[in-house]
Amino acid sequence: MTVPVGTMVRALRILNFKCFEDQLFEFGPLTLLSGLNGTGKSSVLQSLVLLRQSYQQSLLQTVGLSLNGDLIQLGIGQDVFYEGAASDEFGFDLDFEDQLAGSWRFSYDRAADVVRLASDPVPGRVYDKSLFGDDFQYLSAERIGPRSTFPMSDYLVREHRQLGVRGKYTAHFLNLFGAQRIASAVLAHPREKALTLIRQVEAWMGEISPGVRIDPIAYPEMDLVNLQYSFVMGDQLASNRYQSVNVGFGITYTLPVVVALLASSPGALVLLENPEAHLHPQGQVRMGELVARAASCGIQVVVESHSDHILNGVRIAVRKGILAPEQLRLYFLERKSGQISSQVISPRVDQNGRIDQWPDGFFDEWEKSLEELL
Repeated sequence: MTVPVGTMVRALRILNFKCFEDQLFEFGPLTLLSGLNGTGKSSVLQSLVLLRQSYQQSLLQTVGLSLNGDLIQLGIGQDVFYEGAASDEFGFDLDFEDQLAGSWRFSYDRAADVVRLASDPVPGRVYDKSLFGDDFQYLSAERIGPRSTFPMSDYLVREHRQLGVRGKYTAHFLNLFGAQRIASAVLAHPREKALTLIRQVEAWMGEISPGVRIDPIAYPEMDLVNLQYSFVMGDQLASNRYQSVNVGFGITYTLPVVVALLASSPGALVLLENPEAHLHPQGQVRMGELVARAASCGIQVVVESHSDHILNGVRIAVRKGILAPEQLRLYFLERKSGQISSQVISPRVDQNGRIDQWPDGFFDEWEKSLEELL
């Protein structure tokens, strides 16, 4: 399998942005961010999304950073500037695998929603990376749930293969590309031989709702897609088709995450917020495995998660040899009472899936509760 050289983000440095004064994050093929609410996990993803959004608005190259747009809306300068900053600039540094780097500094303006560029333009080749191109997906925690119909977008879906920040174009995407083969057999579900996108999506979604079948029916004259589900037992159709509003909420809510991972190619960058939302524990563990499989075949995945089951699914994948330990980066973010900035701890996982340190609050609530019950 050939992975495009140098496409992956190797490191991200965040300066005077939100709860970070000066923080370096080293990324792997899979980077998992965890921690209590309000400690900065989303801010790491937002740093990347802001750069992409500003580039797509043709502002990042010579003008500045756009805080509001189709991908993300963060307000004005005072909403994103680190309170304890010793200077009037904030910004981001990106390093890539091929040693290419980009550095952006912006002048703080309290009331502006486009903050001005205060550094020299970065090399143009930086904008050839996946973060700025079509080999990219970002799914926010606020994804779209069941609807009677879903919108179509020839521009975003057919031309740029995007699912939308909330995953609202997932049904249209499956309607257009469901018959195509997935890019890597490594992503294939062990019990599904067919490698088409729709069959693999159904197989992985079967870990959430057994036997599910997905039928996206397009109505191009209305620019709408109707998403229907049915359920099978063995090879026999066991149910009628149901509208998504009459099927479990978590199925439609999770569908964009599964499609984003299975439809990506080596070299792509996928940002996921809370992929475990509305999933039962078994489904969360299997989601962790799918994320690990994607990372193992050259897709860079950055995940924000509160789920110990997602973590355990990744650890099991490491133990099974699906993902190498050195391909995984774990970060636990915490902020002590009275502190402005967040502190970052990076536990390591060995080849058996064991973690070398468990800081207080790092997926340990089950043990704490069990001790109290006993």
